[in-house]
Amino acid sequence: MAEVKFLNIVKQFEDENKGKVFAVKDASFTVKDKEFLVFVGPSGCGKTTSLRMVAGLERQTSGDIYIGDRLVNKVHPKDRDIAMVFQDYALYPHMTIRENLGFGLKNLKTPKAEIEAKIKEAASILSIENLLDRKPRELSGGQRQRIAVGRAIVRNPSVFLFDEPLSNLDAKLRVQMRVELSELHKRLEATIIYVTHDQVEAMTLGQRIVVMNAGEIQQIATPEELYEKPNNLFVAGFIGSPPMNFVKARLEGNQLHTASYTFTLPDDKVKMYKKYDGQEVIFGIRPEDILSTKLMPSVPDKNVYQVNLKVVEHLGAELLIYFDIGDDQLTGRVNADAKLKQLEPTELYFNLNKMQLFDPKTQERIY
Repeated sequence: MAEVKFLNIVKQFEDENKGKVFAVKDASFTVKDKEFLVFVGPSGCGKTTSLRMVAGLERQTSGDIYIGDRLVNKVHPKDRDIAMVFQDYALYPHMTIRENLGFGLKNLKTPKAEIEAKIKEAASILSIENLLDRKPRELSGGQRQRIAVGRAIVRNPSVFLFDEPLSNLDAKLRVQMRVELSELHKRLEATIIYVTHDQVEAMTLGQRIVVMNAGEIQQIATPEELYEKPNNLFVAGFIGSPPMNFVKARLEGNQLHTASYTFTLPDDKVKMYKKYDGQEVIFGIRPEDILSTKLMPSVPDKNVYQVNLKVVEHLGAELLIYFDIGDDQLTGRVNADAKLKQLEPTELYFNLNKMQLFDPKTQERIY
């Protein structure tokens, strides 16, 4: 396996109406050897373009890409020692699974005995030994996805590249495949670069995550760091399901004034935000940090307010509740045992120990 380096990578496209458009803007980072790194972001953010540049399917406008110690700017895709798994499985329908797995090796004129040994090993890793003599049309979506992964495994590449490989699967199968991909990474000790638009998929798979928007890297961090210490409003709103709530507010001493409520800050937050005293800020709080007082052994004497619930969504063990603070709609996630009902007033506690504040001008998190 090998590390992958991006050094000042820029990718531009020509648009008839807009002129030069940046798909990737000055990206520099390193994918560590044996790391599972995930690119995530909305459509058009540059994540797939970044992956295709590693593969050599797109040529960067400027900057350098290294795989291991080798500069690969001018290296043909087939010579980069990478294997790619696409969103569509790209299996040959007229071939058996055995033939599909061995096709790439056969084109490389790999000895027949070696091809068979690698097919057997990949089939064992993915538990598909009983499928080798079938055709793709006889397989389910999950089985075909395993075959596509197996075709990459037999190559024994330095780097595996995954381009939204689970997008065509149903929700239950996607969860199963996420578990299998995590186990596969541990077993192969492989360097994996994975692209997805699904932040849940990114958080569950990635050892580190690259969050992109409009061609720019917003943050590179572990799932825990992204969730607890987002760099800016975009990351805070993109990571988390449901996303973080944002409310316009004004900071005055140990109080945070919104359109409807005045919150009292914990002492450590007062010190942290002292520089912004008297200024407008954006108050961020995650849904799970808004609690129903019905389930609390004792009700705090601060930051408890009565709200009117607009909508209550039942998710089994949890409820998603929706209510307004001024012009802002907030979401809370509470235990279903609270038995909250739509269009009824209820008392909620806002846990400001987990709050975040953002600068409304720069949109960056205030440290």
